Amino acid sequence: MKIAILSCFYPYRGGISQFNACLYGELSKNHVVKAFNFKRQYPEFLFPGKTQFVTDDDEAVPVESVSLLDTANPFSYRTTYRKIREWGPDVLIVRYWMSYFAPSLGYITRKMKKHCKVVSILDNVIPHEQRFFDTPLTKYFLKGSTGHVTLCEAVAKDLLEMKPKAPYTVIQHPLYSHFGERIPREEAEKKLGLAPGKKNILFFGLIRHYKGLDILLEAFGKLSEDYQLIIAGEPYGSFSPYSDIISRLPGKGRIFMNLKYIRDSEVTDYFSAADIAVLPYRSATQSGISSVSYHFEVPMIVTDVGGLKETIGDRGTGIVAKECTPDAIREEIERYFAEPEAKEEFIANIRKEKERLSWKAFAAELTGFIGQL
Repeated sequence: MKIAILSCFYPYRGGISQFNACLYGELSKNHVVKAFNFKRQYPEFLFPGKTQFVTDDDEAVPVESVSLLDTANPFSYRTTYRKIREWGPDVLIVRYWMSYFAPSLGYITRKMKKHCKVVSILDNVIPHEQRFFDTPLTKYFLKGSTGHVTLCEAVAKDLLEMKPKAPYTVIQHPLYSHFGERIPREEAEKKLGLAPGKKNILFFGLIRHYKGLDILLEAFGKLSEDYQLIIAGEPYGSFSPYSDIISRLPGKGRIFMNLKYIRDSEVTDYFSAADIAVLPYRSATQSGISSVSYHFEVPMIVTDVGGLKETIGDRGTGIVAKECTPDAIREEIERYFAEPEAKEEFIANIRKEKERLSWKAFAAELTGFIGQL
């Protein structure tokens, strides 16, 4: 099968690009695959982080691609469509995670749908931070797909609310396995400059309002001196609201922060040092962070939003807090450390999930779904 993938690839960085690189590599083992990349993903003034691109010290996986689509230049939409059409794929796969991409991707998919199957992998249908134009733009995009893949049931539900008869399948987010293996905890703590012998709580990934770092900080402020909080990730927007909270916490000296994009080779250090990863999200679909946690066999505490209960709580790989509040998060953190037998059960269940959530299995389910369309 000839498979075209239109999305962000190297030299763009981040979770979407990492996912695409892994999928491209797996599909290429049995199919002819070509990557069609963005020429410009976002105009710089719309991008909330420091850079969209890999830097000299990143270890992103290079993927050979054709850079064509400028999301801010409608003239490039037709050029991209024409180049994909000329290559003649049997199926076009696109990634969709926010309505900004609907005009460009929707134009291309609606035209390509006349010539081949079009499958959209939907990270989100309803964005975490909603705006009035999200729904009409997303509906425009969805009409261009022959079938849809969601990574959790929560997104599938959102899909069916917008497109009731949409052909779809749910395939859970595979595990990222390119970060290497765990290292001894003591070694990781030393590399990061952490105080040894503490109960280490990890908040990892991009820092955005909906991810609830402020909730975790307030919870941490109510924990004893036995605990240590590790914050690792790049802020999208101002970090000042979090700094204000930290400045008044009694345990601020036990908070370690590395506020930048974490390179692949550094990820091992943070998860090897962690006892627990906390995802105190106000809203969510699925989370790529949970896939990293699975890889390093680190249990999680999550909130009951989106697909987190489905993919973590129902699988027995972590704890689902009753509420998205500091007191609820604090209570579950204390309970986790008070019940060591629960940790062992979580880790055993994570190991079972690691066998199930391979890229080989994801690619097989994806191509099977494509064959049914």
